[in-house]
Amino acid sequence: MATLQNSPSLHRTLVLNSFTKLHKQSTFHCCRRSNSFLVRAEQTPASSTCSPSQDRSGRRQALAVGTIASWVFLTNQHSVSFAAENKKGFLPVTDKTDGYEFVYPFGWQEVTVEGQDKVFKDVIEPLEIVSVNVFPTVKQDIKEFGPPEQVAETLIKKVLAPPTQKTKLIEAVEHEIDGKTYYTFEFVAKAPNYTRHALSTISIGNGKFFTLTTGANERRWGKMKDKLHTVVDSFKIFKV
Repeated sequence: MATLQNSPSLHRTLVLNSFTKLHKQSTFHCCRRSNSFLVRAEQTPASSTCSPSQDRSGRRQALAVGTIASWVFLTNQHSVSFAAENKKGFLPVTDKTDGYEFVYPFGWQEVTVEGQDKVFKDVIEPLEIVSVNVFPTVKQDIKEFGPPEQVAETLIKKVLAPPTQKTKLIEAVEHEIDGKTYYTFEFVAKAPNYTRHALSTISIGNGKFFTLTTGANERRWGKMKDKLHTVVDSFKIFKV
């Protein structure tokens, strides 16, 4: 899971120790993969020569098809524009192996962090980051770990922040996407020289426990909170 400290080894120790208590069979695994995309173009064969009668019939069909095609084009153009507007300023991530997807702000770079499945971060602001962790579980639903507040408090204090930081849970809520339960919570963690304001969402699917955590320095929370909420709200698990 995403942690608020910079030591990968300490982070890994916290994760392992904490989830040994939460889940008696937790063997932490991490893997990083890059996704490739394939775009295919299909070519329509040229039409054959027609007789005069066939040509007149063909023209009527062409007019009808042209009318329908224009309507479909305008409809699709509106839909595509709307989708692009909703995701403007974000880039998608889809992991087809573990079965999850989310978006992150344009300009963030992927980095490798030991013990974390995927990490994207701002190149200037070190606390502006999103990370995903995945590990096996025999649980079928996040509710089996307890109510949102209880699970959030445990994760924040034992995993998402080092014990030297003072943490505060602001809100924890439960919601469903396509029949699957997610817990989403907001918290702050205070270090001697900075305060991190963070959002996390957790769920279970495909025999795995998923966490996505993102956040920013408290001084930039007002500017970043809408983007970070978009990142958390975009997280979704799908069957693989």
